[in-house]
Amino acid sequence: MPDWSTTAFIFPGQASQVVGMGADFAANYPIARQTFEQADDLLGFSLSRLCFEGPEEELNQTLNTQPALYVCSIATLRVLQQERPDAVPGFAAGHSFGEITALTAVGALSFEDGLRLTRERGRVMTEAGKQRPGAMAALLGLDAEPVRELCARASQQTGGTLVLANDNCPGQIVISGDSETLDVGLSLAKEAGVKRAVKLAVSIASHSPLMSHAAELFREALANTAFQTPTVPVYGNVEAAPLGDADHIRHELEVQLISPVRWTESVRAMIAAGAERFVEIGPKDVLSGMLKRIDSSKPTTQLNSVENLRQFVQNL
Repeated sequence: MPDWSTTAFIFPGQASQVVGMGADFAANYPIARQTFEQADDLLGFSLSRLCFEGPEEELNQTLNTQPALYVCSIATLRVLQQERPDAVPGFAAGHSFGEITALTAVGALSFEDGLRLTRERGRVMTEAGKQRPGAMAALLGLDAEPVRELCARASQQTGGTLVLANDNCPGQIVISGDSETLDVGLSLAKEAGVKRAVKLAVSIASHSPLMSHAAELFREALANTAFQTPTVPVYGNVEAAPLGDADHIRHELEVQLISPVRWTESVRAMIAAGAERFVEIGPKDVLSGMLKRIDSSKPTTQLNSVENLRQFVQNL
């Protein structure tokens, strides 16, 4: 029997979406199909069709991406726990908005409320992005501290905003801010010896002060949402530590919109607390790639297809 107490369930954020996601689970497992149907009914449109068939451009809109990934991950989790009712992890975490998925996964939030929150989070971020457009870029080959310094220098030069938005893993950092300051930051990154710098195809400066309006709007939705203290430690992005009671969770989810995603530290904190293996629940394998760079000694499984899930269950 596996020791689930040393297993961490991790849930992806944006950039893991892909047309066709969840379709094989819905085709093979009634519980997955019912999860997508439940979401369609709650949202009042066919999110399932968007996940299964696209179009890609529509799926990639933040307003749709976040609930789509949420539903796909929860559908996958429900299949796993139907096959293995003992599959209750010792730790959980989600990357960026995936934190809401993690909270739902451990019973701190209902599926319905989590879906409503992910849709609202996407909406307020989109609105904030229209009011204060921004840009983001991934930097490969630089560590967090040099990136924080170049962001500060760029911001000082332009009087604008540029911050470290995601500390994904050693050598992979995402920066976020207004377009002018980001361009200055990219020039400074080249001087600092960045291996590669890639502008992301977004007009929203996630996890930066440009999302302050979104955080204010999201606060109201959070205040009207019922949360329970997690029975499984859920490691938050803002503090890289387990979340506490309902008020702590609400504060975390609000300030997370304007705060860095401390993913490297979160993973290391779970390992320090006893996590021995990681299971990525959702499409693609983005988080697993990060895990290998954070600590390659910990085995990681991706439940991103029916085939992978069946193999995982058979090997337990």
